Amino acid sequence: QVQLVESGGGLVQPGGSLRLSCAASGSIFVADVLGWYRQAPGKQRELVASIAGDGTTTYADSVKGRFTISRDNAKNTVYLQMNSLKPEDTAVYYCNGLIRENILAKITDYWGRGTQVTVSS
Repeated sequence: QVQLVESGGGLVQPGGSLRLSCAASGSIFVADVLGWYRQAPGKQRELVASIAGDGTTTYADSVKGRFTISRDNAKNTVYLQMNSLKPEDTAVYYCNGLIRENILAKITDYWGRGTQVTVSS
């Protein structure tokens, strides 16, 4: 089985920074696209950033220039560096991965449990 575990969330003041980490463990042959989503109370889950195996990245317009996604393939880990945080960034952040467990398996969509990020004075 594959598990994704997030860490690094917490409470920060506006303008502060946080670095989220997501480590994938278990049977992993290939981790294709990795990404971060977030969901605020009463709102739908939205894509924050993603990174493909070749390093290609995408970002939501609301976080461009402030957030940076990266990955360490040797550690099966994806990171999200969040700078210049705003109150509207407050949400539960979820790690997502499209992972192939072995050479014969199809790609499966996995989700972490989420980590809370709160931006408030």
